[in-house]
Amino acid sequence: MLDLLPLSILPTFLLVFARITSFFLVMPLFSYRTIPTMFKIGFAIFLSMIISLHIDVVITDIDFTYYLLIMKEVIVGLMIGFIAFMILSAVQIAGGFIDFQMGFAVANVIDPQTGAQSPLIGQYFYIIALLFLLSVNGHHLLIDGMYNSFQFIPVDAFISFSDIFASFTIQTFNKMFLIAFQMSLPIVGCLFLVDVALGIVARTVPQLNVFVVGLPLKIIVSFLVLSFFISLFINVTRFLFETMFKTMRDLMIILGG
Repeated sequence: MLDLLPLSILPTFLLVFARITSFFLVMPLFSYRTIPTMFKIGFAIFLSMIISLHIDVVITDIDFTYYLLIMKEVIVGLMIGFIAFMILSAVQIAGGFIDFQMGFAVANVIDPQTGAQSPLIGQYFYIIALLFLLSVNGHHLLIDGMYNSFQFIPVDAFISFSDIFASFTIQTFNKMFLIAFQMSLPIVGCLFLVDVALGIVARTVPQLNVFVVGLPLKIIVSFLVLSFFISLFINVTRFLFETMFKTMRDLMIILGG
């Protein structure tokens, strides 16, 4: 496959390949264990070949500056992929809020995609969000954003960190928790009302053990509310993906100076 590339653009190809592989390491969907490593490497080489032939930058000298550019490309790929992963993690954070109120916080499951522990409802929401991402061809938009990153951040230019980058990172964390709160608010709010009702029952009927009745009651109410919440969850997920793509673009603009 590499024989199709002219030797003159091989240094440029290596820079592009470094950014794309770093992007695939942390980006949602492409970084999962269930995707074969050989496929990810081959796909990264294929994309790097296409992008290298369509960018105007040609690098011929391999010196100390070139090695610094490789480190820069790795950092850029990791940062863009991490910002997308961080926004999408709002789904699991929302599930964690719900599990804490339902009493499922002690029953985490192992996510086969990442190998980390995740809450039950959070994993359920996360699978729905990924399926929705695939159904609207969101993975194509992720690849398109990776291609456009070379327009905002050329391979022969260094990135700049300023005060805007720090405030942008804080705002991104704020958006992540705000979206997670919006996702979990209907169920958490209903469970709060159930807690209030159980507190009133405990004061009026002291003979009733609310700790025995409360847990199954909260689980039943949670699943009932969750069945009505799915349609709203899809709309919030759409807003989540719009925020993710916009955040990736804004990060590219900030890093590109």
